[in-house]
Amino acid sequence: MRATREQTDVTDTPEKEIRRLVDLQKSCHITDGPMSATYRIELIDRCIALLVNRQDDIIDAISTDFGHRSPDGTLATDIAGTIGALKYSKKNVRKWMKSSKRHSMFPLGLLGAKTRVDYQALGCVGNVVPWNFPFNLAFGPMGSIFSAGNRTILKPSEFTPCSAILIKELVEEYFREEEAAVVLGGPATGAAFSSMPFDHLLFTGATGVASHVMRAAAENLVPVTLELGGKSPVIISKSADLEKSAARIMTGKTLNAGQICLAPDYVMVPKGRLDDFVKEVQGAVEMMFPTMKDNPDYTSIINGRHYDRLQSYIDDAREKGALVIEINPSKENFSDQPYYKIPPTIVLEPTEDMKVMQEEIFGPILPIKSYSEVDEAIRYVNEHDRPLGLYYFGEDNIEENKVVNGTTSGGVAVNDVITHIMQDDAPFGGVGPSGTGAYHGFEGFLNFSHTKTVFRQTPFEFAAGVMRPPYGKKIRNMMASIVKK
Repeated sequence: MRATREQTDVTDTPEKEIRRLVDLQKSCHITDGPMSATYRIELIDRCIALLVNRQDDIIDAISTDFGHRSPDGTLATDIAGTIGALKYSKKNVRKWMKSSKRHSMFPLGLLGAKTRVDYQALGCVGNVVPWNFPFNLAFGPMGSIFSAGNRTILKPSEFTPCSAILIKELVEEYFREEEAAVVLGGPATGAAFSSMPFDHLLFTGATGVASHVMRAAAENLVPVTLELGGKSPVIISKSADLEKSAARIMTGKTLNAGQICLAPDYVMVPKGRLDDFVKEVQGAVEMMFPTMKDNPDYTSIINGRHYDRLQSYIDDAREKGALVIEINPSKENFSDQPYYKIPPTIVLEPTEDMKVMQEEIFGPILPIKSYSEVDEAIRYVNEHDRPLGLYYFGEDNIEENKVVNGTTSGGVAVNDVITHIMQDDAPFGGVGPSGTGAYHGFEGFLNFSHTKTVFRQTPFEFAAGVMRPPYGKKIRNMMASIVKK
């Protein structure tokens, strides 16, 4: 019989053990020297192999942790999506590793001086992994980390204990601990982990926790990449096809039951189209999920704590006067269920004092606001924290450019939601409160590399010595040729 979450114990890893692993990887990084392209590709291949070979175990572990999670959803996101990103990094490792030739300052460049930029591995990269996509966010970043020639230590979430234990088992089976390692535990382990002298620290999770992580990392001047979230808005244009828009938005909102950092957090619809859009949203959900309670395609909320949090958002909105519409096609009784499933729920015309407009929702609740002109929608977005994603639906190119250029967000998808993260040749990251730094593609390779300038001076001593005292007419003439408009 498969273990339940309640039967799964994740024991805290002692701080001394975490430090031992960090010291080991940093020491091996120095003594072993730079990783060859062949070795980096081999490490990525091992990531791909463990995902392929143990895909059934991965699906079971995640489903156990969630109570129920769509097996096909896990296959698409945590397995296939991860493998695609890893293969893209593997394909490009050799190209990314090549030094970049740069221009040498006049007149030295004319006399034989040369400048290049080398991409040097940082060493040991820590990765704090969240619970919503535990395998994707454990092994996906390894494409960037390993392609840059680094080693890594992972700290999975205690909210997904079965997945955490399996991640540790897989890493220990496929890697030596000087290449990759896993530490387990709860908040105490997380705090100790964030305080370690890594060469870089990647954290994916809540904005509130990120400030603590950044503060702990600062004690050792560890550079951090923060992949956070926030309230990713959707702006529906007057020119948008409402049926297509609703279907695509609700596909993203119901994926993993909305437990995605990039999930659309609220929608802004032109006045006069609100009722039509709500009908299309209801129709889209009914097409995808005629039933939900025992539907294997519809995922449960991760645990009771988050279930209660989401229910409190719904209760708060209703108490403060919002029209709350539960989309429950078969009128199922969700008060009696073995999981923590919540039907997709619309909150119409929410006010700013409601929790659904103050907190990142991270669940299947969708506030919908109306606006008069697109400038009003842009202004609303800009008056709030910069989001991880922004989504525009419409066929008006001028308006599209106005929205894209007039707002600041981690990334943008036009006529879709979330899917910009799937573009492996483009960086993924936030801005301001939604994160700092980016990975995926070449930018991911750069993120986990030190870009080191190497300058080779000209062999001609008269040129190399031009800045050497005693100064005279030659140096003055050279400065005069530079210091001018």
